[in-house]
Amino acid sequence: MADISNAELEVLNVLWQKSPLSAQQIIEQLNQAQLREKQWHEKTVKTLLNRLIKKQAISFEKEQRRYLYSPVIEQASYQQQAGQSLIEKLFSGRLSPLVAGFAKQNQLKKDDIESLKAIINKWEKDND
Repeated sequence: MADISNAELEVLNVLWQKSPLSAQQIIEQLNQAQLREKQWHEKTVKTLLNRLIKKQAISFEKEQRRYLYSPVIEQASYQQQAGQSLIEKLFSGRLSPLVAGFAKQNQLKKDDIESLKAIINKWEKDND
């Protein structure tokens, strides 16, 4: 899958929440979610939609005089691929330096640690 920019990901997040949507509905959702000074403009969003279509991340169908957009890739699948790509790029494919970095910065919460322990225990059980 082609790299998806942060702006494209924001559009995808809207479509993962609800689809199909028209460009105007996507713009409304983005502007509603952005309770800050940044406003999304029609031309920008349509450019992002076209890029996402070319990357085969979304599809569209024509309904009367407007296009309705839907995600092609699932959110969980994208998160898995993006997470793996990040680990490959920054940590040579090793997960432990990432977790160690969070631990050293005291950014791991107790429930994070419990979740990680449960994941490791399940993996060990399944892979023995």
